[in-house]
Amino acid sequence: MKFIKNFNNNAALVSDESGVDWVVIGNGIGFGKKPGDLIDEDKITRRFVAVEKNMEMIDSVSDLDDRTLSLTTDVINLVNKRLDVKFSDYQYLVLADHIDFMLKRTDDGVELGQDTLGWELNKLFPKEYAAAKDALRLIDGETGLAFPKTEEVFLTYHFINAGSNQAKIQDTIKITKLIRGVVEIIEYQYGMQLDTESFNFSRFMTHLRSFMVRHLYPIDDEGDGSELDISLLELMKVKYQKAYETVLKIGTYLSKQAGWKLQPDDEVYLTLHVWRVTHRQKSDHTDDSEQSSIKN
Repeated sequence: MKFIKNFNNNAALVSDESGVDWVVIGNGIGFGKKPGDLIDEDKITRRFVAVEKNMEMIDSVSDLDDRTLSLTTDVINLVNKRLDVKFSDYQYLVLADHIDFMLKRTDDGVELGQDTLGWELNKLFPKEYAAAKDALRLIDGETGLAFPKTEEVFLTYHFINAGSNQAKIQDTIKITKLIRGVVEIIEYQYGMQLDTESFNFSRFMTHLRSFMVRHLYPIDDEGDGSELDISLLELMKVKYQKAYETVLKIGTYLSKQAGWKLQPDDEVYLTLHVWRVTHRQKSDHTDDSEQSSIKN
C-alpha cells in the first residue's frame, strides 16, 4: 500500500495495488511518510474502504488525534485478551469517540453525573466491568490524568456491546435500569436493604437478568405462559404471600416502564426468586419470613 496523505500520525489515506483507496489506522502508520511511500502493513489495526458509504466513519477518524487512536488501540488489545471479543469497525470508532470525549472532559474538569448503575453492572457483567476497570487504569497510566469511577461504567457498556451479537448498549442500559427499579421495589416492600456484595444477591441478579433478556428478545415458540398449571400459581400466592404481592407491584412497574405483561409462569418464577433472595438475607428483617405470614 502506498501513502497518499495523513489524517494524523496514526491514521492515513493509502492506495492498494488495485488503485483502491483506504483509510488505515495503526500506531505511527503515517509518521514521516511522503506521498508514494510504502507503509508498514503490519502496523494496520483498522482499515476502511474510502467510499461514500464509509465517509461518516472516515470523517470521524480525521477528527480524532494521535493520543486518542493510540489509547483506543491499547484498550482494545487489553479487552481482547480479557474477554476474547472482536470490535467491529463501527464499535471501534464509537469507543474511540468516547475515549476522545472522556479525555476532553477530564482535561476540562467536567465530570458526568453519578447515577451510573455501577453496582448493577458489576453484578450483571462482572468480566466486562473488571475489564473496564483495567482499561481505565491503563488510560490513567498513559495520560497521567485522574478519571472518575463513573467512566468505568461507560466503558463497560462499550465492552458489553462488542461482546454480544444481540445486546446493544441501549438495551443494556434499559435492562440495568429496570433491574434497579425491581430491587428498589423489593427493598421497599420488605423494609430491608439487600446485600449487593453477597453471593445470594449475585445469583438473584443472574436470574433477574435472564428474565429481562427473555422479555427483551422473545422467542416466538416459547408460548405465553398460559399452559402453566394454575394450581402452582395458587400455591405460590399462599406459601409465599409477601413475595407474590411484591411481584404484583413489580409487574405494574414493568408494564409502565417497558410495556411487559407478566404471564403466570413469570409470576411463579419471580415469586420464587424474590422469596429466595429476601429469605436468605442476613438482616434484622429476615426473621419475619414468608412462613410466619401464612399463619397470620
